Order: sequence, then C-alpha cells, then structure tokens
Amino acid sequence: MLAAATVVVACAGGPDRGPDPASDGAVAPEEWTVEVVEVLPHDPEAFTQGFEVVGDTLYEGTGLVGESTVRKGPIGGEPTVTTELPEPLFGEGITVVGSRVWQLTWQDGVAVERDSDTLAERRRVRYDGEGWGLCHQERADRLVMSDGTDVLTFRDPGDFSVLGTVAVTEGGRPVSDLNELECVGEIVYANVWRSDRILRIEAATGIVTASIDASGLLSPEEAAGADVLNGIAALPGTDRFLVTGKLWPKMFVVRFVPRGR
Repeated sequence: MLAAATVVVACAGGPDRGPDPASDGAVAPEEWTVEVVEVLPHDPEAFTQGFEVVGDTLYEGTGLVGESTVRKGPIGGEPTVTTELPEPLFGEGITVVGSRVWQLTWQDGVAVERDSDTLAERRRVRYDGEGWGLCHQERADRLVMSDGTDVLTFRDPGDFSVLGTVAVTEGGRPVSDLNELECVGEIVYANVWRSDRILRIEAATGIVTASIDASGLLSPEEAAGADVLNGIAALPGTDRFLVTGKLWPKMFVVRFVPRGR
C-alpha cells in the first residue's frame, strides 16, 4: 500500500471510470517479494496476533476468546513462559518496551501491561476503538497501533495516551485492514488482513513505499488448514525478518527484496 492530472473519460458509450489513481501526483509503491532463508516450526494451534523478537527471544501473542495467550521462548523452540488472557478478552497485537509488554485486545477496549520477564499482568488501560497491531519506535519512543482502518495511532509507551495519528495511503489512496505491525527505525511494516501482502510504510507520512508479496510460503496442503498471514518480527542486527500466520505450522526467516532482483 505509492504524473500530470489526467481524467479517464468515457469512450464509445463505456462507463466513466473516474480519476486515474495516480492522477494526484502520488507515486506507486515498489513491488517487492520475500526470499526464504530458513524454515522453522510454528505451533499450528497458535492464532498469531503479535510477533516480536528481542535478542534471541521470540514473543508471541495469540487470539480467540478462551485461547488468547502471550508466550516467550527461543526462536524455533518451545515457549518457556506462557500466560493466558482470561475470558471474555480476545488478544491482539503485542510489543515489548524495555521491562514491559503491551498487549492489545480486539473489541474490549483494554490494553494489558505485562512484565517482559514473567509475562505477569501489571495493569490494564482503557482505549477507544478496536485493537489490532502494535509496535514500538525506539528513537521516537512511541507506540504505533493499528485498528483495522487506514489510520495508525501513535501512543505513549508509559501510559498509552494518544500522541497523534497518521493516515496510510498507497498510490494516493487510503489503505485499510492494517493488521499486525513491526517497527524498524522510521519504517512500519504492516500485514494487510485477508491478504498475502505486507506494506512498508513511512511512519512520518503514512506513505506506502513498497508492497511485499508474501504469497506461496505454505504448500496448498498446509494452507488448507491455516488462516491468514499475520506475523512480522525483525531479527535484530540483520536484514532478515521472521514471518508466520494464524494457525500456520511453520514460520519463515526471510529477506524483503525488490521483485526481479
């Protein structure tokens, strides 16, 4: 989800298709794909909502009422710590900020602050609207949150208060269904719900600079028993990412590369 003004005029009795998508001077995003480096096991019963790597530890948040958890452990190994989110809460995105983990809930309007070591709950904070994805921008020291719309909300990592918002556009048009997020410097990577696309977004402007095609990671047989792509975690100190999906039996170490490279 990125030219003089041009209007497509109806011809030969055909319908008026309206303005050219690129007619407002917007630049189309680059087309990228994924290059698989390594394949690792993933819990096929994990309804993945949040995914983040800190050092050598993978933190994962899962969803569904009665099945929502936060877990941590070695990358590719079994979790060493798991905590459950009690009913009726439905877990969503997570992010780690120093000694705390923030966990969103879908339609409950509650963010749960946890201890990053034990995953024990510290407190709950209310917010308006839905919670989908969450990540932390270290340099700006702010959280970035998605809610399924085309808007990303910036929040204070201490008290979860709103600091601002940015509308996300792809080729000049709003792009919604932004889901699980990963912050890397000034860039936010976002899964697009019900698709195999990951967007590379400039946090300052909301402009999508690259659309990453992550299709074909699972075999047709594996995909038949899985849900959507949803999980991006940058591997610190590398150009690689860990990606997975809801109920996926595998996760993949990948590079994001321009198509045709």
